[in-house]
This record gives sequence, C-alpha cells and structure tokens, in this order.
Amino acid sequence: MAELIDGKAISQAIKDEVRNERAELEKKGIRPCLAVILCGNDPASTVYVSNKKKACEYCGFDSVSLELPEETTQEELLSKIRELNDDKKVNGILVQLPLPSHIDENAVIAAIAPEKDVDGFHAVSVGNLLIGRPGFVSCTPAGVIQLLKRSGVEMAGKECVVIGRSNIVGKPMAVLMLRENATVTVCHSKTKNLREVCKRADILIVAVGKPKMIDASYVKEGAVVIDVGIHRLEGKKLCGDVDFESVEPVASKITPVPGGVGPMTIAMLMKNCLEGCMRQNGLLNE
Repeated sequence: MAELIDGKAISQAIKDEVRNERAELEKKGIRPCLAVILCGNDPASTVYVSNKKKACEYCGFDSVSLELPEETTQEELLSKIRELNDDKKVNGILVQLPLPSHIDENAVIAAIAPEKDVDGFHAVSVGNLLIGRPGFVSCTPAGVIQLLKRSGVEMAGKECVVIGRSNIVGKPMAVLMLRENATVTVCHSKTKNLREVCKRADILIVAVGKPKMIDASYVKEGAVVIDVGIHRLEGKKLCGDVDFESVEPVASKITPVPGGVGPMTIAMLMKNCLEGCMRQNGLLNE
C-alpha cells in the first residue's frame, strides 16, 4: 500500500512558516497585503476566495477583497487592477478565474504588475521561470514541488511524466521538475501510447482534467503519483484524475483527493505574497 502524501499537514507547516516570517517583518513595521478580485457569482470561485481570506487572516496578512458584479465591463475591471498596481500597501493582486465570458482573461492577467503577480500567470513571471530568474511561480506546481521535497522524494535523475500541458499547471510543472534535475516528458491529448509512456515514470504528475482517468495500468510499480485534478461526482463526493483505489496498491507514495495538492495552492499563494512584500521592501536576497 502506498504512503499517503498529506497535503493538509504540509500546507499547514508552510502557512506556519509564513506566519512566523510575517511576525519578523512586523517588527520592521511591514505587513503583507493581498488583494483579491472576484468578478461575478461563480459558486466555486466564491468558496476559493473565502478560503484565501481565511488564509490571510491565519498568516496575519491584511487583505483587500473586491467583489464585482457579473456585468462589470472589462475596462472597469482593468481600472481596478491599475488602482491596486499603484497602491503601495498592496503586495499581491489575484483575480479569481474563471471570469465572465465577455472579459478577456489574457488582457486581465497582462494588466497585473509583474511584481504583484502572486498567481505567477503573467508573461514576465512565466519567462522568469523558464530562464531560471527569480520571480513568482504558479501556486499549484510550486505546491507539488514542496509536497515532493517534504515527503523525501528524490527528483534528480528520475523519470518524471506530466500529463497535461496547461499554462497554469502542466507547462510550469515540467519546467520546475527540470529545475530539480528530473528527466521530464509532457503528455497531452495527442500523445501516442500514453499508457506505455506513463509506465516509465518514477514520478507521475496527473493534471488531465478527467475524473479517475489514470488507473493502475498506467503506473509503474513503486512510482510516486501526484494527482492535481479535483472533480465533484454525483452525491457531492470528490475525486481526482487518478483512480485512487486502483493505483494506491501499486504506487509507493500518492496524494489523496481531497487533502493532497488542493491545500498546497493556497499555502503557496501566501508564500508568494510574503515574498512579494519582502522583494518590494528590498528584503529578499536573490
């Protein structure tokens, strides 16, 4: 049976570290501040924003919450972002996705000042990641790296397969694994012989967006399996992209859903906001 990688415990440890560092900053009269913009009334987004506010409270951050109606125009939203860019007290800006269909997501991401882009989605942040310069890293992939490191998983020299090539998870995940000196293969909907490719992996990271798609037939004996997906089935039960019951007996370590990757995303958001605050105050040696 695989060892469970406990995302709840690891994310709590990271939030505690952030909280302690924030307390040290406060002695210098500095207090991090995260601004979150919610546009529209998507129920899942409302829950995510509420969780981010709670994390700010726990870590001792100030938070600004802008809840805008569904009919907000793109220019009105961009104007709010410009105001937050100019606000010296705000260290991080996050616009909750998805946005209403009449708003261009790419234009909104591009409008956020790179030094406040705590989601790590801006082209400057992505470019810095690719060439190895300091900057914000997308929270979910950064969280996966912490899960692996804090669970004692050796990445250097290992075969890693990432299933999924989204800008938010798959692509940055592959680059981060390269940074850790893994040998990385990225799979996607056009990959041939997916099962055979996955079975080579020492570390299998699944971000495919299909409930329980990956079963034991895709997994090498003793592989570490990270499940980034989250889906709500009938009866409100949650599951991931991995068929947990099938894969757990084969893997050496595995993340559950819920309680695996999910909690890490918000923990890494708090870490990014703290780093942004320190960078903006000239306190980060990079």
